[in-house]
Order: sequence, then C-alpha cells, then structure tokens
Amino acid sequence: MTQKRVAIAGSSGSIGTQTIEVVLAEPHNYRVTALAVGSSADVVIAQAKRLQPELVVVTDEAELHRVAAALPGVEVTHQLSDIVDVADVVINGVVGFAGLSVTLETLRQGRTLGLANKESLIAAGPIVQPLRSVPGAQLVPVDSEHCAIHQCLRSSGRPESEVSRLVLTASGGPFRGRSRESLASVTVEEALQHPTWKMGPKITIDSSTLMNKGLEVIEAHELFNVSFDQIDVVVHPQSVVHSMVEFTDGSTIAQMSLPDMRLPIGYALGYPHRINTAYGRIDWSTLTHLDFEAPDRNTFQCLDLAYAAGRAGGTAPAALSAANEIIVEAFLAGRLVWTDIAVYLSSVMARFNVTQPHTVEDVLEADAIGRRLATEELSK
Repeated sequence: MTQKRVAIAGSSGSIGTQTIEVVLAEPHNYRVTALAVGSSADVVIAQAKRLQPELVVVTDEAELHRVAAALPGVEVTHQLSDIVDVADVVINGVVGFAGLSVTLETLRQGRTLGLANKESLIAAGPIVQPLRSVPGAQLVPVDSEHCAIHQCLRSSGRPESEVSRLVLTASGGPFRGRSRESLASVTVEEALQHPTWKMGPKITIDSSTLMNKGLEVIEAHELFNVSFDQIDVVVHPQSVVHSMVEFTDGSTIAQMSLPDMRLPIGYALGYPHRINTAYGRIDWSTLTHLDFEAPDRNTFQCLDLAYAAGRAGGTAPAALSAANEIIVEAFLAGRLVWTDIAVYLSSVMARFNVTQPHTVEDVLEADAIGRRLATEELSK
C-alpha cells in the first residue's frame, strides 16, 4: 500500500489529536503532511515538531508569525483550505462554519474527505452535494452513527433500491427515562453528565435534548440520499450498536464496537480498505445484554423539531442549528431552564422564512437570521 498523505483540519481538537494517534500507529501506511488550527499555537508547534508536516495553517494571524518563527523550513499560511493541496485524505475536525471551506475544497479537488464537521452537511448540504460528483471525490463520515451506516450499506450491491430504512442509535443522554415534568428543574451540571461519551459542553447538552440525534438525522438524509420517512431513531444506552440498516428483504445489518472515535477515523483514513489497528474491539465474554427502546418524543421535543426542519429543507436546517447554538449557550449561562430549550427553538422556527440556498453566502445569512431570531426570543 502506498503511504497516504493526511491533512488534519482542527489538529488541536479531539478529532485531530485522535487522528494523529491513528496515523502514528501505522507510520508505514500514513503520513501527516498538513496541520491546521485556529489559535492553538503551542499545540500545533509541538505537533509539527513531532510529525514534520510540509504545511501548517494558523487562521489566527496574531499567532501565525509566532508559529512560523518556531518552525523554520515549514510553510506556514493562514488559509484553512490550503491543506488540501498536499493531501490524499483530509480529516475535517473543525467545529462550526469555519470548516466549510475545507469540505468544499477537498471535494473540488477530488480527494477523500473524512468529515467530522457537522455544519458542512446539516447547514450547507445543498451547496456541498453537487461537489460529491467530482471525479475522485469521496465523502466518508467520521462519527460513530454515520460511519456505522456507511459500513452497513457496503453489504448491498444496490443500496439505492434495497434499503428499507436507516436506524440511528442514541444513548439517550443523562435524562433517559425521565418525564418532561421532572426535568423542569435540572441543573446545568446534571445535563453535562453524559453516561457514555466525553464531549464538549454544547454537544453534551444537545445529547441531553436529543437535538444532536435530530441533527444527525438531517446529516444522514444528506449523506445517504434517504427520505426522512425512512430514517428512524432508537435509544440504545450501551452505545455498542452504533447504527443499523434494514433492507427490503427484512435483513438488518448493524455495526458494533465499543465507543472509540479512533475507529471511524481509521475507517476514513483507510477507505475503501480497513486499517490494521483495532479500536473498540468487543469482549463478548463480558457484554451480557443490549437494550433498545423508542425515544420519548414528548420529553425530547428537539428531535421532532429537527425532523421538521429537515423536511422543510432549504435554509431551515441552517437556521435550526444556529438558533440551537444560541439557546444552548443561554442554558449553559443559567438564563433558562432545560425544558425551555425546545420551546424557544419552536418559536424561532415558527418565525423563520425558509428559502433555497444557492451560495455559501445564502447559508451564512440563514445562520445569522437563526441567531438573531433566537436572541430576540430569549430577550422577550
């Protein structure tokens, strides 16, 4: 196997640092040729000294000169999408809209994109989709659920006609089994106690409301071209079955492993082949049971808000995602109770006028409107 050149956007974050782990586990197969960060100068300097990339990108120009001075002989620029030029595979672990340029440029150049940046497809799906037909372009999802579906679909020779439904699994978050009434007084600290995954505050709150799963439903629709009526969510607290695909003959194929993000990262790096290093291997002598249950849609109303935005299409997902970000920030700051997150989101989406985006600027405008409407609702 020819050594693949790997570029990492967001190398200082969780996805980025774990990508480096996977690359270093198989140095004969992979080599990091580009690293990109926002302002984490010390982190990227240390990474570059260890990995010897050809290019380092620092988007914060105030830190760029310090990084350049610390890395003589390494090209240092500030344009995030520059990393695509020196890569066969690009792992996009940037959080937020800043990662969109990497997604677009990777696909434009016909490279393999390992996508962990949700905004690229949730908000900008209509802009990204045409680029997936560029010769050589491959989009491989880097998250447990969509990576699982991607793997399951490979068992079908005709997935466009043989798929009956996709089933996304959800851990249920910290409030699984609780009634809506009992959650009116939960604290921020309680909402941040995720039972399975260690994540940042915003995504952890999204997990507690099931908004993260709703956004993943939209992402699944964009990734796999499956209608919303064919995408279901099931709560699975063990987080061992990462998602499933049911086929027209009644067969269900599931992907199973212990929770470990290095598995989907490695899957993207090696695709269409498998890497040689095992992550998340199951000890079948200790795994005693797997539980599944339907989500409580009355308690976790954000799930249906996401389905509604997805079905509305156009700029609705961008506005929903943006408004949710503002409202979750307000919850984390102690300005509203947990049960009001869905209430405020519903009010925002009732006011939002859905249009069809044609450019990145259209998506950014929808994002700005979503944030403005959320701010207005919170100030009432």
